[in-house]
Amino acid sequence: MTEALSLLFNLSVLIFVLTSMFGMGLSLTLKQISAPMRDVPWVLKSLAANFILVPLLAFLLTRLIGLDQQLAIGLFIVSVSAGASSLAKIVEIARGDLAFALGLMVLLMVVTIIYAPLVLSLLLPGVQVDVWGMLKSLIATMLIPLALGLFVKARYEPLAESLRPYMSQASSITLMMQIVLGLLLGFGPLLSVIGTGAILAAALLILGCLAIGYLLGGPGQAKRIVTAIGTAQRNVAAAMLITVQNFTEPQVPVMVLTFGLLMMIINSLVAGEFGRRAQAATES
Repeated sequence: MTEALSLLFNLSVLIFVLTSMFGMGLSLTLKQISAPMRDVPWVLKSLAANFILVPLLAFLLTRLIGLDQQLAIGLFIVSVSAGASSLAKIVEIARGDLAFALGLMVLLMVVTIIYAPLVLSLLLPGVQVDVWGMLKSLIATMLIPLALGLFVKARYEPLAESLRPYMSQASSITLMMQIVLGLLLGFGPLLSVIGTGAILAAALLILGCLAIGYLLGGPGQAKRIVTAIGTAQRNVAAAMLITVQNFTEPQVPVMVLTFGLLMMIINSLVAGEFGRRAQAATES
């Protein structure tokens, strides 16, 4: 039963990433995606939020809460892994700026591939990361579908307009599947960490990421929403890849799974609230 659920979860993640990236490409142009990167102050603040302040907050939380060493390692691995593939979809739910979201997502992913192995090898001796494996996964599942969508949008705009609703529906359905299947698969790990402080640490880190991103994301509500969610939506897939490659202790991946499950729930709720407020402001 667990193997079947795990297979469905992995399949839903793959379909979600492919349809999200292809759908985003159908909605935007390369110029729109690259434009946010010319806002140098915003880019620098986003990088500082994701790769300096978030790891620092994770380190402080492990000390304040007194996490077990293996749980602390799991939380720290998550904190240095940014640029989640689901960022664009969550920002879409929040009615944020999709072009900014895609630009930020690609930037954070690329930096994570360089940053995470370097920092982890310095702070956690013995940790090795398959950088080429991460890069191949990024190219195959995200950059190629995005590029294909951009191509269709540029050359066959009527086709792009007709395909876009189907991609949006597919990504929305598979996102809900991830949450439901994640709850079913993560129920056991959640029970195993009750009383350890892991759930509290993960929740506080997510909320702290939202606050850091929101405060550094201005001026403008659209940028604040993107930066807040972009900072809180950690790259759990990259964190799990690093964990599986380097740790046999069960508590390390359990911490990553616990964080990922709480992240999906909290960020979806926050994005929904942002979206309702944006819709109410538009209607008024």
